[in-house]
Amino acid sequence: MTRKNIWSLLIMVLLGVGISWYSLRDVKLSSLMADIVTLNWWWLLVALGCIALYFGLEAVVVRKFVRHRYRKYSFLSALRVPLAEQLFNGITPFSSGGQPAQIFVMAQSGIDAGRASSVALMKFVVFQAMVVLNFLFAMLIGFHYLAAKLSYLSLYVFFGFLIHFAVIVGLLLVMYWYNFTKKAVKVVLIPVGWFMKAERFAQLEANISIKIDSFYEESLRMTKDWRMLLEVCIVTFFQLLFYYLIPYFIMRAMGYHGINIIMVTSLNVLIFLVTSLFPIPGGAGGAEFGFTALFAKFIPSHSKLILAMLIWRILTYYLGLFLGMFAMAMRPQKAEEIPIVTPEESVDEVE
Repeated sequence: MTRKNIWSLLIMVLLGVGISWYSLRDVKLSSLMADIVTLNWWWLLVALGCIALYFGLEAVVVRKFVRHRYRKYSFLSALRVPLAEQLFNGITPFSSGGQPAQIFVMAQSGIDAGRASSVALMKFVVFQAMVVLNFLFAMLIGFHYLAAKLSYLSLYVFFGFLIHFAVIVGLLLVMYWYNFTKKAVKVVLIPVGWFMKAERFAQLEANISIKIDSFYEESLRMTKDWRMLLEVCIVTFFQLLFYYLIPYFIMRAMGYHGINIIMVTSLNVLIFLVTSLFPIPGGAGGAEFGFTALFAKFIPSHSKLILAMLIWRILTYYLGLFLGMFAMAMRPQKAEEIPIVTPEESVDEVE
């Protein structure tokens, strides 16, 4: 990690401490301690298991994308990818650092940089597709509650959906309408050139063109293997499901029974979309506000609501930051590229 990244991490931790302190300003320490003592730690372990499965299943996805071209790529090496992604998503605005971090970590393990970029992009496409799919289910189940009880959040949810949907449409255009997309990107970039030096703009245009070409070539290869793509979609769906279930198990740890698991899970999907709108790294402030606003009905005790929110943020945000630090410090294990044998080489070997 660079000095700039370390400072970003420290700032986010301090910001988290400040938000936590502000949230606890109206909570009596005696009430908070009583709530902590009465926690059901078994349910908290289940919640912890959910976030572990979230990271672990993403590592499974990475291995599925890599296994056709590399051998001896261990699960531990693959696990470094989502953890590094969590770290750099959490310390950069709009989670912009996650993609480069994944590519860097895979390159450390011996994966070609171009191949690593393609894997990160395809993983991103599948992830976004499953986010949109989950959102559609959540809309059917939980949006009426959101519109009736918290109408002011409905607009944020709608904009969050539009952002994720626009990303999916853009990526699908690259996959299935390549020539049009290349021309459209050039047109869209014209106003950007008005505010940049010609040399820097040309470099930006070239980099974007390379990324589009790389993604297009990789998408052609990936879409030919429908079985693998289907497996990755299923794994990613369950990866997100375990993440969305975390608030339910936290509520069970608080001693609340008879909670509608489908409604709680659906509302957490909506929080995910609201959080994505905030440019502050990790959606700091927005995530805490969304959680307390949406789950206040299910957790009527204010002290328990704040405690539940803090536990949720520790599991879904801060844990990823600290595990990501350890992942970046780990010595990478080198994978071996599987040589591609051409038909001509096969004939020569037979002769």
